[in-house]
Amino acid sequence: MADTDTDPLREAADVMRTVRDRCVWTQRIDHRDLVPYLVEESAELIDAVETGSRGELREELGDLLWQVLFHAEIASRDPDDPFDIDDVARSLTEKMVRRHPHVFGDAVANTPEEVLVHWNAAKALEKHERRSVLDGVSERMPSLALAQKLLGRAAAADIRTPSALRHGPDGPAQGPRVETRYTPPATEAELGDALLALVETARENGWDAERALRERVRRLQDEVRAAEASGSDLEN
Repeated sequence: MADTDTDPLREAADVMRTVRDRCVWTQRIDHRDLVPYLVEESAELIDAVETGSRGELREELGDLLWQVLFHAEIASRDPDDPFDIDDVARSLTEKMVRRHPHVFGDAVANTPEEVLVHWNAAKALEKHERRSVLDGVSERMPSLALAQKLLGRAAAADIRTPSALRHGPDGPAQGPRVETRYTPPATEAELGDALLALVETARENGWDAERALRERVRRLQDEVRAAEASGSDLEN
């Protein structure tokens, strides 16, 4: 092992390289093979954040870091387009500096909202080739998280979809009024109760709650893209 003056992150990278060189199981693993482990380790980190001890949190962060080191070591041996953990770290540093001009530059941000403006402006310059607010959003996200992400993207771009029109910030929008006894949750805990109640409704009716939301999210994506196309037509 390295002496006590060794950078712990560098030592971890060196250990990963040695494991890749000498472990026959590790040698046969590629990026795709690692995906299930990445999902599992991410879930375990979430558990540690929400319900675990400080020791569990430290351990799970390490396990997730190992996944990053593993992917980087695999990538370093690619015959056509190699990069290593140093390249990954360098790219990350450059990106974070660009996206924090109020920290590393002359820009000013005194509120979280102003920080977000700088962040989004920098990100827009980086992703200028994107043609939709939905570009870059992974459809592998859980349906509930994906739905929230898509609605947030649409709202940030001021895209009014049929979904958004039903429940805008000022209550129901234009259109026929639908009488309902539904009361929106007032807290996150109440939201959890409401979601659980909906899942119970699905169970009682033999419906697949995950599939129902997944299919509705697909329609939401179509709505957003249609709204974007309509906006482009009006501009032209």
